[in-house]
Amino acid sequence: MAVEIKVPALGESVTEATVAKWLVKAGDKVAVDQPLCELETDKVTVEVNASVAGTIADLAVEEGASVQVGGVLCHIEAGAGAASAPKPAAAPAPAPAAPKPAPGPAVAAPAGANLAASGPAARKLAEEKGVPAAAIEPTGKDGRATKEDVLAALSSIPSAAAPAAAAKPAAPSGPRPKADREERVKMTRLRRTIANRLKEAQNTAAMLTTFNEVDMTAVMAMRERLKDDFEKKHGARLGFMSFFVKACIAGLKELPAVNAEIEGEEIVYKNYYDIGVAVGSPQGLVVPVLRDADALDFAGIEKGIGDLGRKARDGKLSIGDLTGGTFTISNGGVYGSLMSTPILNPPQSAILGMHKIQQRPMVVGGEIKARPMMYLALSYDHRIIDGREAVLFLVKVKEGIEDPERLLLGL
Repeated sequence: MAVEIKVPALGESVTEATVAKWLVKAGDKVAVDQPLCELETDKVTVEVNASVAGTIADLAVEEGASVQVGGVLCHIEAGAGAASAPKPAAAPAPAPAAPKPAPGPAVAAPAGANLAASGPAARKLAEEKGVPAAAIEPTGKDGRATKEDVLAALSSIPSAAAPAAAAKPAAPSGPRPKADREERVKMTRLRRTIANRLKEAQNTAAMLTTFNEVDMTAVMAMRERLKDDFEKKHGARLGFMSFFVKACIAGLKELPAVNAEIEGEEIVYKNYYDIGVAVGSPQGLVVPVLRDADALDFAGIEKGIGDLGRKARDGKLSIGDLTGGTFTISNGGVYGSLMSTPILNPPQSAILGMHKIQQRPMVVGGEIKARPMMYLALSYDHRIIDGREAVLFLVKVKEGIEDPERLLLGL
């Protein structure tokens, strides 16, 4: 009997994925729970496993195709599998194409019809930004539009309304004389989402960046003195990130606007500290979230970041790992960056950029000495965070790093 393998539920508001890679082909024998393919959503990459043992009868969709949740990916002939099994299984093969007409009317009719029944935040944001219902593609339950749907529609409107001249870089007018030496690769869903979200941040936020520098001498000395004992006791390396997470939380508690967000005409102050930590993965930059980081000690922070980093490298991050952060820390210094201006991670209102530690001449006690210095950059949404608050936040972080005993004592 041919068993249908379908696209599983992919998380709240995620209705579509791309078949990034097939791990089997027609005719292959598979065991229960054997990975069959990798699906890429705009947030994570997930594997789909075999629910039964048998032989792959057919692959219903090709690599690179978009599939809807519940759509058929392939058929498995349970048990040994008969040679004639693929023929009757061929009829359901067009099933993944059946949902495709749905997005068409969803943009025009259901979006407008269901916007009134959507969440108050979505309605309010659409009205405030003047986003027409017809431009919103709902992804929420029962066809309802979410705030993210409104933001996605908002980010697409400027590009659609932009003059033709703005599109020229993406569509060269003349022939490409060296086309035979070029390679074209379709953007992954994750890369497209990253691009859209970064552009969204620039389009919607009044983004500014303020800078400071921090002397890493005290933290480096403490780390060098205690790192072996720390690793023996906790089974985790003592890095710099735990110090910065602690220092940022101290700053967020003192300046709550940096941990807040704008929703419509309201400011949402968050009395919890879910810190996003930007890490590189084979699929691109992702920002998994360290939950309730204020309740963690240094060992808990280091272990948590280590676990998230491994999951990112192995493609095992879940939807929950990537959503709901209140503030983000990005460390471009691991790649050698001396200074940069990080871009906001919407709907968050601020992001801290760490950079390379470099020996620089500094005046210490009236004498010029070489000190290990790091530039810090805080990009922030000026609609909610004043310049004074941004500067004071960086000063608070600087104080914690230059005098790490303050972090240990919660000062």
